[in-house]
Amino acid sequence: MENVQNAVQSELEAVRGAPSRILIVDDDPGIRDVVSDFLAKHGYVVETAQDGRTMEQVLARGPIDLIVLDVMLPGEDGLAICRRLSATPEAPAIIMLSAMGEETDRIVGLELGADDYLPKPCNPRELLARVRAVLRRRQEPRAVDDAMGAACEFAGWRLDLVRRELRSPQSVVVNLSSGEFSLLRAFVERPQRVLTRDQLLDLARGRDSDAYDRAIDVQISRLRRKLDDGGGSELIRTIRSEGYMFTAKVVRTP
Repeated sequence: MENVQNAVQSELEAVRGAPSRILIVDDDPGIRDVVSDFLAKHGYVVETAQDGRTMEQVLARGPIDLIVLDVMLPGEDGLAICRRLSATPEAPAIIMLSAMGEETDRIVGLELGADDYLPKPCNPRELLARVRAVLRRRQEPRAVDDAMGAACEFAGWRLDLVRRELRSPQSVVVNLSSGEFSLLRAFVERPQRVLTRDQLLDLARGRDSDAYDRAIDVQISRLRRKLDDGGGSELIRTIRSEGYMFTAKVVRTP
């Protein structure tokens, strides 16, 4: 059965084009080997690094779609790396791994721009599911209906759905994680409507998301701060006991 599944996955990757490139950053060689072998077996091109320095060497060789990043690393720790990478344009998606399974640690990782967070030790199959979900969220928005327009404009802001780029009214590019981009897209495609938390989870994170996943709450908070910093106060309004509403009028443009 697993051979059949692997064959199907390989066929799907062939249809989609080049397989996604994943970088595993962990100082434990055992974990690096297990995770990289498992993901490679499911059709991904996998690179590994033991710390931030070797990670930079891998990144210099070519683009990476997703980084599986351990928190406890020698030298620059995973949280610092996450913060630094998330602040750069075209940053790869990031899934953080940590033996520190406390809810506060998870929220810190998400606050710094991680797309997802798993406690260690994690089941490789669960990691695979998270990898697929994060990459799917990142890749799906590229298929834009030209008749609808490739960008959304609201309150002086412009969200380019093809380039995955948000520009403030001052024409400053605002970096978004893939989760934040998916969330903002869900809002701007349904403006001035109340969206429940479950609806946002489904729209932004997919049907396989955990109903108790705190990532959506953290990303709403991060997105609000980024919009507020650019003069977009109250664009995302909390509707008590119901959900959230994107308050601005949205216009689709070429």
